[in-house]
Amino acid sequence: MTANLTLLVLVGVLTACGVYLLLERAVSKMLLGMILFSNAVNLLILTLGGPDGRPPILGQTDRIQRDSADPLAQAMVLTSIVITMGLAAFVLALAYRAYALTTSERVENDPEDVKVAARREGEDPEQ
Repeated sequence: MTANLTLLVLVGVLTACGVYLLLERAVSKMLLGMILFSNAVNLLILTLGGPDGRPPILGQTDRIQRDSADPLAQAMVLTSIVITMGLAAFVLALAYRAYALTTSERVENDPEDVKVAARREGEDPEQ
C-alpha cells in the first residue's frame, strides 16, 4: 500500500494548526482548531483507506476485489463530518451564551482551580 506524501504532510500541518488553536483561550479559536483537527483526521482516514478505485457496486463480481475503493473509510468520514457539524453548532451555542452573559470571548481560569493549584505547589512532592 502506498500513501500520498503530499496528503500526509497536509494532514500533519492541519493537525499542528488545529492543536495550536485548541490550546488558545478564545472560544472562536478553539472552535476553528477543533474543525481543523477534525478535517485532518478525516483526510488521514481517506488517505489510509487506500488508493482511488471503482465504486463498490453490488452485483459486479469481476475485478471487484482489486480495483474497488474501500467504502468503510468513506462511511466513517461521512459520519465524522456529521458529528463535527453537530459539535460545532453546540460550541457556537455555548460561545453565544457565554458572550451574552460575560461580554467576553476569553475563557478565564476558575478561581477554585487557581486555589487548588496554589495549594499543590506548596506541598512536598516526596510525601
